Amino acid sequence: MNRSKAILISLRFANSYLSTRFRTTTRQFSSQVTQIPHLRQSISTLSYASNLINTHQKLLFSSTPNSFVELVVANDWSTELENELETSPPKWTHETVMFVLKKLDKHPQKASDFFNWVLEKNGFRPSSSIYSLMLRILLNKDTMKLFWITVKHMKEQGCYLDEETYLTMSSQLKKDKMATDLAALSHFYNSMIQDNAMEGVVKQVVGVVLGSEWSDKVEEQLGEVIVELSDNFVIRVLKELRNYPSKALSFFYWVGQFPGYEHNTVTYNAAARVLGRDDSIREFWEVIEKLKAAGHEMDLDNYVKITRQFQRKRMMEDAVKLYELMMDGPYKPSVQDCSVLLRHISASDSPDLNLVFRVVKKYESTGHTLSKAIYDGIHRSLTSVGRFDEAENIVKVMRNAGYEPDNITYSQLVFGLCKARRFEEACKVLVEMEAQGCTPDIKTWTILIQGHCATGEVDKALNCFAKMMEKNCDADADLLDVLISGFLGQRKIEGAYNLLVEMVDKARLRPWQATYKNLIEKLLGESKLEQALELLRQMKKQNYPPYPDPFVQYISKFGTVEDAVEFLKALSVKEYPSSSAYLHLFKSFFREGRFPEAKDLLYKCPHHIRKHHEISKLFGSAQSTPATSTTA
Repeated sequence: MNRSKAILISLRFANSYLSTRFRTTTRQFSSQVTQIPHLRQSISTLSYASNLINTHQKLLFSSTPNSFVELVVANDWSTELENELETSPPKWTHETVMFVLKKLDKHPQKASDFFNWVLEKNGFRPSSSIYSLMLRILLNKDTMKLFWITVKHMKEQGCYLDEETYLTMSSQLKKDKMATDLAALSHFYNSMIQDNAMEGVVKQVVGVVLGSEWSDKVEEQLGEVIVELSDNFVIRVLKELRNYPSKALSFFYWVGQFPGYEHNTVTYNAAARVLGRDDSIREFWEVIEKLKAAGHEMDLDNYVKITRQFQRKRMMEDAVKLYELMMDGPYKPSVQDCSVLLRHISASDSPDLNLVFRVVKKYESTGHTLSKAIYDGIHRSLTSVGRFDEAENIVKVMRNAGYEPDNITYSQLVFGLCKARRFEEACKVLVEMEAQGCTPDIKTWTILIQGHCATGEVDKALNCFAKMMEKNCDADADLLDVLISGFLGQRKIEGAYNLLVEMVDKARLRPWQATYKNLIEKLLGESKLEQALELLRQMKKQNYPPYPDPFVQYISKFGTVEDAVEFLKALSVKEYPSSSAYLHLFKSFFREGRFPEAKDLLYKCPHHIRKHHEISKLFGSAQSTPATSTTA
């Protein structure tokens, strides 16, 4: 008997729900639907546009930044390759070099060869930001020798390693357990800060800027402090002012008027990076306009960082606008960036379809055909806002393009129908899936069950769960967490506990640590200490770290000495828990004014705990306190 059948039999509630069957009639993906003007027009002109743009790209193969990437990736580095690169060279600007390196980030050796070659061409002088990107690319066990050579060159060029890059690389070295390189990098970074004469001036400048509101006096003080300006210096100051965008912008504009100094693509990009946040978005676009007017471009590495920030902060209008700007320029984002952006748009409670179609239109305008991921991105937003007819149309167009709907596509429809509380139709989708030869996977079932739980339809969720078990689809920790949360949302705490225990015992499932924690807290809130302790023991068997805090709070307020003893036994895999665990519990008893219980517990503790210095000190101070003694 497999795990699914064992669970189905053992769950007492299953039989009462199995009589409710899914009907086989369901809405067909191929039914008559409303047309989407945006996409219809887009698709009708796609073939012509693609041919036109692809032909144009072939004619200009030797002069576009992407063509250099393709050439370097396709060939081993050689004199012949260098000659080929030189036949129709672009102007090696900051943006061009950054673009090529970013595109070569999965080819560290080739990135290093290109970087070393371009350093010798036309007197190109890399900025600190280019060196930072190069170091991130080379941070790999197989290319650490090249990494340290590049660090040496960076230092010789007077460039610096910024804190953000240093912390990112340190984290990666820790993860890869490269302790020697981690120590060397830390030594280099600290030495660089101490030895860099620029550091002291940077701190002075930042102190002046942050010391008061911007004024003629501040400008006068800055003029006294700054003797010489360089791109690296400006970048350093801007990074230090990143949490004060308005002051960073004032400094940026003031520096631009400094005698003998002119902003360039490096400093414009640095300013944009600092200003790319919700509280300075107007200033961000102001700087972008000036950057473009000056003939510069946003570099690709900067774009990636800023668009991630926009997406993380749900600034989707700005993320789309920035995507359009980059797609109109020579340093276009990767193909994957389009589907990632669509996914973030669809993740909002009410996706903006105008933004969806702006992204798709811009993507197509550069000659790309729509991929399965792009179709799914459009479909996801349409189903999320309840535009099911138009979503069906997308599936029809997708099929015509050679892509069959899969679990991702169907799951999005299920999610949208559940969101619209059209549960019966959502259930029928799974029947339609099987009829089309697409077996619902655990994620599709989870979305269906979660949709029911989110609206309090726990009984129907259990019906779906039982149906899933009949299909021999095994549950996982995600689905269990959804069901437990559904039970708890209906205050069915006993049922949640029984379900979790059954799933662990019968299905050999390993619940998430967060699921255990959530259920333990709810059980203690209902004074169900015995069940909570059983979950603590299960956590121990699953090799999760102990979760003592809610037990300590509960037992010190409401529990007995025997409860405390059982808790301490359940807490550790060893014979006795640590002395700190005992100390924590004793202190909590004291805070609740339960000194007698604490003293009784102490007598039941092993000898080494009773004689522990901190614990003896705790009880000694308690006995010497009149108030406590009176309580005792």
